[in-house]
Amino acid sequence: MANILVSAENLPHEEWLAYRNLGIGGSDASVVCGINKWKSPIELYMEKLGMLPPSDAGEAAYWGNRLEGLVREEFTLRTGIEVTPIQLMYQSEEHPFMIANIDGICEHPVYGDVIFEAKTSSAYRSGEWEGDKIPDEYVLQVMHYMAVTGFEGAYIAVLLGGNNFKWQFVERDEELISMLIQLEAEFWDGVNNNIPPELDGSDASAEFLSQHFPDSVPDSVVRLPDGAGYLVEQYNYAVDEIDRFAESKLEAENKLKQMLGDFEVGVVVGEADVGSKVIVTWKSFAQERLDTKAIRAEHPTLCSKYLKEVSGRRFSIKLEQ
Repeated sequence: MANILVSAENLPHEEWLAYRNLGIGGSDASVVCGINKWKSPIELYMEKLGMLPPSDAGEAAYWGNRLEGLVREEFTLRTGIEVTPIQLMYQSEEHPFMIANIDGICEHPVYGDVIFEAKTSSAYRSGEWEGDKIPDEYVLQVMHYMAVTGFEGAYIAVLLGGNNFKWQFVERDEELISMLIQLEAEFWDGVNNNIPPELDGSDASAEFLSQHFPDSVPDSVVRLPDGAGYLVEQYNYAVDEIDRFAESKLEAENKLKQMLGDFEVGVVVGEADVGSKVIVTWKSFAQERLDTKAIRAEHPTLCSKYLKEVSGRRFSIKLEQ
């Protein structure tokens, strides 16, 4: 069911990213489904079209890659199941827009060869792995891999917080895979035809609009479609809520500063509202800043030499009677 798209062994990172943009990978599945906490569908869409650079994977992903071999070895040590590492990028024959980088293959007593996926996670996410639970984004990831490869299941092994090791077996779910294929097909059709997913409140949506509509037509007016009134209400409500919470935040900050007085660090211990020990700080600092007002007054020619024009579009809502 799958072709080998490219060998990932010794493949430069830039080339690996280029191949990734030829389709939808396993880690993209939860983004396409709209349940990823760190990336929105519009951000993924822009990445696939080269409108945004690939997001920085960060320290967590770096250490995940570094510790993959350790997680694999520990899985074998605890289960007796040998894992064969895989350094290939697969492409679905039936759905070429679906690609897969699996960590390895191992043997299941019932299903034969199955997928192995190694994970590392913060201790703060331990609750998502309690009992038989597996985070939804990882379930979707291995279902995507099964859709590409045809395997009937996957072992997921995870090291939580550096000192808690767990593993689970996930069986193939045809209904979930069918839904995933449909959603990914719709998303990829949008990529091929320059039809973005629905915009949301992400920075990526704002960047998409800035790139597509950088300048306004002077003195142009349009009657907005149905639904605009609801969005105006949503906007105004959010503004009111932001102001209310900002005032509440500042009130709490001021009262905590009053409690600190001349002290630099305060400790909150054992109160039900905050849980374990909390450290509150109000430290003095000093830093040098350019006095732009004085520079403009005393060296206007020099100042104008280094002025940089910044263009954009300012958004506002106002009520006209």
